[in-house]
Amino acid sequence: MSGAEPPTAPDAWSRLLGGDRVVPVYTPSSVAEALEVGAALKRGGLHSVEVTLRTPVAIEAVRALAESCPGLAVGAGTVLDAGQLEQVQRAGAAFAVSPGGTAALMRLAVDMGLPYLPGVVTASELMVGLGEGYRMFKMFPAEPINSLALLKAWAGPFADVGFCPTGGIDLGRAQAYLARSNVVCVGGSWLTPGDALAACDWDEVERRAAEAARMSAVGGV
Repeated sequence: MSGAEPPTAPDAWSRLLGGDRVVPVYTPSSVAEALEVGAALKRGGLHSVEVTLRTPVAIEAVRALAESCPGLAVGAGTVLDAGQLEQVQRAGAAFAVSPGGTAALMRLAVDMGLPYLPGVVTASELMVGLGEGYRMFKMFPAEPINSLALLKAWAGPFADVGFCPTGGIDLGRAQAYLARSNVVCVGGSWLTPGDALAACDWDEVERRAAEAARMSAVGGV
């Protein structure tokens, strides 16, 4: 690939997210719900959301949010193959996220000009991404693999790399992750809890978003 800044360099990623250090991870059950969630996140002061491709309406939810929520960087998560990567770009996704990563997907994302966050859990996986020019990665699943210890260990040999730990993180644990110098942001599904969505309690989603926005305001890495 060229020597240009890759689309997932830490600084570029932070700008893309509007400075958010907490990125909501949301699984939509309907397009109408997705629009309510997007509006609530914006009212709470957040600028980004990752919509996971885990339901049949996910692509349409990405499209609707991208079209209807200006100022919200709408990303697509759980991207597993090239076809999905192409689908989410056509739907207007501002970025894409995978639980893992392959060299082929990393190269395709660069060719497409789509900011892409591949997932890693080992130094070998990380080095594959570094070889493709990436400097920003998702760490998944964060809590089950004791990512806090791993982040500390990797800060030495991979000092210029940024991470977005995701998976099992809640509000109480988020602060510990954000205190790490190599953590740009964390992903969290706690901002869109299932009970609040089922009850159409958009005020609760907004309240949680406001909590996350205050954490972001403390400062970046």
